[in-house]
Amino acid sequence: MDDLQSLLEKINREGVEKAEATAKKILEDAKAKADALLNDARAEAAKAKADAEKAAADYQVRAAETVKQAARDTILKIEASVTALLEKVLVKDVEKALADEATVKTLVTDAIKGVTGAAEVAVPTQLAAALKAQLASEGAITVVTDDTFGTGFSVKTDGGRVESAFTADVIAAELAKRLRPDLAALLK
Repeated sequence: MDDLQSLLEKINREGVEKAEATAKKILEDAKAKADALLNDARAEAAKAKADAEKAAADYQVRAAETVKQAARDTILKIEASVTALLEKVLVKDVEKALADEATVKTLVTDAIKGVTGAAEVAVPTQLAAALKAQLASEGAITVVTDDTFGTGFSVKTDGGRVESAFTADVIAAELAKRLRPDLAALLK
């Protein structure tokens, strides 16, 4: 019976050892699978975080560009509005100056100083008589009336092929063009 007892103990021991080895292998396999799943999850989380950070950085760059564009558009709109206002004020002031007979006489005299040969000066009706008298000694200068100006005058030379207009709109536009760089610098 001792032999049977020892045989049973040996079988029992071998069975327990085999079961323990199988359980140990199952635990090691489960731990390896858990580690692999954990590593995969960490890698996915890191990728998701990197993607989110990149998307946030891209959004920030786009937002900054949008703000810069909006600021530039606003400055351009303000510049256009101020320029339009400036031109409107200039037109009024120039019209007022060109309505003064003495100012127009001086301007016409200055405009024809360098003219050689025949020239034609067109002025509104109310200024024509005074200018004819003043320019009578100039010889080949003809004064004609042209009420389309309102205020101002024009000088035609070279048989009418060259015309220089000195109206409120033309003078104000020229003044505004010369003031624009300074105005733009002030707005920046």
